[in-house]
Amino acid sequence: MRIIVADCSAEYSGRLNASLPPARRVLLIKADNSVLIFSELGSYKPLNWMAAPCTIREIDPADAGADDAGGSDEGADGEPPCMVLRVSADKSSDILEVTIRRIYSDETYDLGEDPGLVKDGVEDHLQRYLAEQIERIGEGAKLVRREYPTAIGPVDIMAVDADGTHVAIEIKRHGGIDGVEQLTRYCELLNRDPLLAPVRGIFAAQTITPQARVLAQDRGFECLLLDYDEMKGAESDELRLF
Repeated sequence: MRIIVADCSAEYSGRLNASLPPARRVLLIKADNSVLIFSELGSYKPLNWMAAPCTIREIDPADAGADDAGGSDEGADGEPPCMVLRVSADKSSDILEVTIRRIYSDETYDLGEDPGLVKDGVEDHLQRYLAEQIERIGEGAKLVRREYPTAIGPVDIMAVDADGTHVAIEIKRHGGIDGVEQLTRYCELLNRDPLLAPVRGIFAAQTITPQARVLAQDRGFECLLLDYDEMKGAESDELRLF
């Protein structure tokens, strides 16, 4: 993890265009080349970012200025840039270009391997109940396993439907856009495996925001509302070995 505190500006171009005027900000550059730009105040979310898979290059500020017709190499304070980071998405034409004019701190840390998120009790129970009651996703469905391992983390539930199609299920207590994005990453990765593809996705939660529902449906995912009390009441009283 590389953490840079600097005076910087940023331009995002591609499927959408956005810009950040010069200001002092924090840049997080992760090992997968993801770049996130944070401010001192406001939301916990970054102001702008480029997610992996992407390629990051440090380019000559003069070259960046030449690419920006009508642009200036100097900021509002007259200070020329000392570094330009160009981050290009691998699967689209999106580009995030960060122009850095003054660096206050530039540190790199090895965070080691992360054990992953430990789910709270309700979310963990929702996962277990749905695994035991897998036909809630459709008659004839069968469970493959919970916490199905992938290179980017475990999928909450992997199942197959009545037609034999693999189904990746992401479970949240309260489903938002971040959960849909997480399911998107899982499905994109799983669909690269010819032994699994095609893999379809189901976004399951106790509540799903309207924005998350629209995004999920746009990505081709099914939305499934989970009633915790009902699922808990349907839990089998039979003795189990595990």
